[in-house]
Amino acid sequence: MKIGIVIPALNEEDGIGKTLDMINRDYFKKKGWDLEILVVDGNSTDKTRDVAKKKGARVIIEPRKGYGRAYKTGLKEVKGDIIVTGDADATYPFDKIHEYIEYLLKNNLDFITTNRFANLERGAMSVKHRFGNLILSLTLCILFQIWLRDSQSGMWIFRREALDKIQPLEEFDDGMPFSEEIKIEMFKSKEVKAKEIPSTLYVRKGKAKLQSFRDGWKNLKFLFKKRLKWTH
Repeated sequence: MKIGIVIPALNEEDGIGKTLDMINRDYFKKKGWDLEILVVDGNSTDKTRDVAKKKGARVIIEPRKGYGRAYKTGLKEVKGDIIVTGDADATYPFDKIHEYIEYLLKNNLDFITTNRFANLERGAMSVKHRFGNLILSLTLCILFQIWLRDSQSGMWIFRREALDKIQPLEEFDDGMPFSEEIKIEMFKSKEVKAKEIPSTLYVRKGKAKLQSFRDGWKNLKFLFKKRLKWTH
């Protein structure tokens, strides 16, 4: 079985190394899982690409802007039977992804998203971001009848074949709404077994890229826009 890890990155030289070091490669070897790490770099001007390559990642450059655009490119490029995603800033628990993969397999699931609020490390998320996430998660729950505690989590573990059971990748948003949109598509698909599981969030390494109000407002508007177009 091949595991593909997709990580979007932009000027994350402080975090990408630690992110990749967290992966328990010995466990992968013991299980006989082939591992591919794909970093989708948004034309970083620091040493992100150099550090990623030294840590064993394959790096591709996606000059077109957008969090969603990076994932749309990376998910088409990666070869894994099971795909894992997460940010390059060392906030997501890549040290636990082998456990999440096992959980996916044991429970015969197609898609897992992680709830960072189950175990937030002190200082990992500001009160402002927590409040914004609460509003977005509640809105998603009400509009789409999907009960998620963390609609903005960027760590997902899923079978590649699940992508064939939702809308085509190119129809997804190019920006931050990609994260909530893939959850909507996976959880609302009658062919996909999806679940949210408890996870954690560590304190980030390096400077944050998220524009709190702008990105939050864009995500909120997107939810209403998608609901109006929803035909499933």
